[in-house]
Amino acid sequence: MKRVVVKVGSAVLTEGEELALDRMQALVDFLADLSKKYEVVLVSSGSVGAGYTKLKLDRNILKNKQALASIGQPILMNKYAKKFDKYSILISQVLVTSANLHKEDDVMKIKNTVDTLLEANVIPIVNENDATATEELVVGDNDQLSAYMANHIDADILIILSDIDAYYDKDPRENKDAKPLKKVSYIPKDELKKEATPHGSFATGGIVTKLKAAHYLLQNNKSMFLASGFNLDDVRSFMLDSKHNGGTLFKV
Repeated sequence: MKRVVVKVGSAVLTEGEELALDRMQALVDFLADLSKKYEVVLVSSGSVGAGYTKLKLDRNILKNKQALASIGQPILMNKYAKKFDKYSILISQVLVTSANLHKEDDVMKIKNTVDTLLEANVIPIVNENDATATEELVVGDNDQLSAYMANHIDADILIILSDIDAYYDKDPRENKDAKPLKKVSYIPKDELKKEATPHGSFATGGIVTKLKAAHYLLQNNKSMFLASGFNLDDVRSFMLDSKHNGGTLFKV
């Protein structure tokens, strides 16, 4: 059975200052269907946003962001657990830091844990351990984290679900004639050097961090699929029906 890592961003999981529960349900419905064909690992943002629904702290201050993450992580997991329970699917929490992903022993421990969970038909839900990470150790965003995880646990493909529905030949916000690229096998260096421009209040990425994730996976001969997390039709078609209608496939 092939192994898939699915990453969902804060922009998808939050709406204003609340969790976007309808979109979360649609995601869980998709993952339940996906798990019938693949081993599934979810990398989920949203803990800071979930924490902010309960306590309004300034998210620009690191210690506040960490506190919000520690409040929000159990809230987020509780929501996921209830929604997956509809399908009798057991979930687990796996918290990692950048430091873990750069230590061979830690990487092996993470992989062994994930392997054991998947063998037991459990869906691991991975997030960066924001509550204990320091500024120097923060992965930066879950796009990078999901790419590292996909590589280290030998996943066949990473799926990123975002408010960005594809990689375009030019910025679609500034160019009405921008066209989505269906398949990309190489990313120019100047594209990787651009400044990250997150859209949502709780987001930390933007297209640049997604391109960096794709570049990393391409270098490791792995694939990535970028599609909308607001409307899951494209990712459903691609993964469940083998039809590439929309979204971008990054593959050598």
